[in-house]
Amino acid sequence: MRDCSKSRAGYDRVLMAVAATFLTVSATAALAQAGPARSSAADLAIDAAIPRPEPANVPPPTAADFKLDTTATLPDVAKATEEPKTTDKTAETPTEKAAEPKPADVVTAPAAAPPAAATAAPAPEPVKAASGVPAADQPVADKIRELMGAKASRHFDRKGERAAVEKFYAAREFAPLWTQGGTPTARAKGVIARLGDAAAEGLDASDYPVPDFTAAATPDALAEAELKLTASMLDYARQAQSSRMHWSQVAADILYPEHPTDPAEVLANVTTAKDASAALEGYNPPHKLYKDLKAKLAELRGQGEGPVMQIAEGVQLAFKAATKKQPAVTPEDPRVPQLRAKLGITENPDDTKYDAKVAAAVRKFQAGVNLKPTGVLDDKTVKAINSPKRDRQIDTVIVNMERLRWLPRQLGAPALNNAYVILNVPDFTLKVMQNGAPVWTTRVVVGKPGNHATPMLTETMKFITVNPTWNVPPSIIHNEYLPALQQDPTVLQRMGLKLERARDGSIRISQPPGESNALGRIRFNFPNKFLVYQHDTPDKHLFAKEERAFSHGCMRVQNPDQYGAALLNIVLPNDKYTPEKIRSMYGRSEMNINFPTPVPVHITYQTAFVDDAGKLQLRRDIYGRDARMMPLLKNPGNRDLENVVAHANPSYARPNSASLPSNVAFNNDFSSGPSFFERLFGGPATPPAPVGRQQQRRVITR
Repeated sequence: MRDCSKSRAGYDRVLMAVAATFLTVSATAALAQAGPARSSAADLAIDAAIPRPEPANVPPPTAADFKLDTTATLPDVAKATEEPKTTDKTAETPTEKAAEPKPADVVTAPAAAPPAAATAAPAPEPVKAASGVPAADQPVADKIRELMGAKASRHFDRKGERAAVEKFYAAREFAPLWTQGGTPTARAKGVIARLGDAAAEGLDASDYPVPDFTAAATPDALAEAELKLTASMLDYARQAQSSRMHWSQVAADILYPEHPTDPAEVLANVTTAKDASAALEGYNPPHKLYKDLKAKLAELRGQGEGPVMQIAEGVQLAFKAATKKQPAVTPEDPRVPQLRAKLGITENPDDTKYDAKVAAAVRKFQAGVNLKPTGVLDDKTVKAINSPKRDRQIDTVIVNMERLRWLPRQLGAPALNNAYVILNVPDFTLKVMQNGAPVWTTRVVVGKPGNHATPMLTETMKFITVNPTWNVPPSIIHNEYLPALQQDPTVLQRMGLKLERARDGSIRISQPPGESNALGRIRFNFPNKFLVYQHDTPDKHLFAKEERAFSHGCMRVQNPDQYGAALLNIVLPNDKYTPEKIRSMYGRSEMNINFPTPVPVHITYQTAFVDDAGKLQLRRDIYGRDARMMPLLKNPGNRDLENVVAHANPSYARPNSASLPSNVAFNNDFSSGPSFFERLFGGPATPPAPVGRQQQRRVITR
């Protein structure tokens, strides 16, 4: 806070010096006759607002006083006798606005006194000298200020967004962002174009309504349109980055790190970017997984939006290139413009000629649907283009793009050249990735559908365990082992399992290290709330099956020694681990190998993905995740599907801890290894009918 007394004293000196040196008697007389005597309350109020020298013992001004204030603005005496001008903000011109004094000018010298009002009515509020709002936009700014008051929740129902928007517009004195003088800016056009192209990202453009600025002819309409576009922009950024539905509303066994958008950051980013459209597009996932699916979505749709266009059957169309003897044969057909749109040919969209470019696009499509790539548009090709199967493929691609939004934006560890592990449950495949390319790939066995489904998650692998001990999860103890013990109290001992009872009465069953251990020889640990992990297995025959959903939730790895070597060569490159070196560590003693830098692990559920050859791959929806999400994503008229999902999503069946005995603590229903009864009797995971002990022993020992 500046010292007002010192500032006022210096100001008074300058004012007195200026008056003594530059004002003439005639000018003084003119000022005295500039208007009638002020007697009304408004006049007195205006007079009181004019700074006047205080009656104090002020020393005579010196030369230094004049030099200190060379930027002072002097009142124009001649203009004081002119007719008073209106203070209506809408009547200001840009030139007049630019000529207004800056804040520094207001401090160093007094502004000319406003003229007296013609009547006793209060004078209009003067235009603020520091305002940055152009005169033509001031009425719209006033309406935006009004809408951001009590009516703000109509446009911004999220408290955080509303607060960020209020602060953003207040900082710019509520000047419109998307229009200038009532005309949409280039920034607005870029954002509108991006919102209109939302379908290309697997989003729904109807979730982001765009105002019609050309129909907004009043400040009220322009202010409404302004906030409507801002709200749609924030909705797009939020859903592009974090998805249209939260993962927790799809199933109980999904857990990914949150990465919500910051409304203030979105506003700052989009409004300061050179290309507002590109800045808004940047909130979609940057992963190659996502971008590859986006490209396939465009191919399936033919760059169109909504349902697949139907192309009528007709004569065959074939392009023949020119030869030395014959010119090129380029047939024409009214279906070709549809075909161009379908296959994503943006050049000459209305051209009816079946030229070389169209024939090449047809050839590429035929190769993608396992037809002979002739480039000839025949009935088989038309039927493939019009197939309802393609609609289903489009839906599958969209739902998988939605799930990819749940993943972190940074998949790999920067300190490890962006290394990470990704396991795709419906594909039963695990990959070690580094620098955007696969380093090692293997088959895996995942959890059975239902209560044993492998969870979807992101965690970090911190160490691996060689010769692990298997601690049986309490849920399996209750559901499988206790019924078996009731039939044969010696069965656990004969299978090499140890039963211990803690002081609090709880039961613990474990299996020591060894080649018959349910975890095999290696366990890969990434601590998580579901207590699942990746591990070796003694049941190698299951890897030969195409669909490999057999476990209790953990993931069995086909070649764990190779997997371990691939990981350890990333985190401990100087130790030169090989599969042989890891196998030499097999024995009876459990040992851990810690990672100096953890490796991110992503368990995904991708029923649609693009393989290394660039071909779209589709997998069976083994857990019903696609079937659960598709109707919700296609539900029209819902800008925010969170409430819809919450009410429509069937409850995900999980074990109830209330059903367990009081002496068995419940942790989860995930475990590794086959069912106890599968290992014991080779049958389903249900207690078998009572049999004699002699028969049980024969089954075990054979």
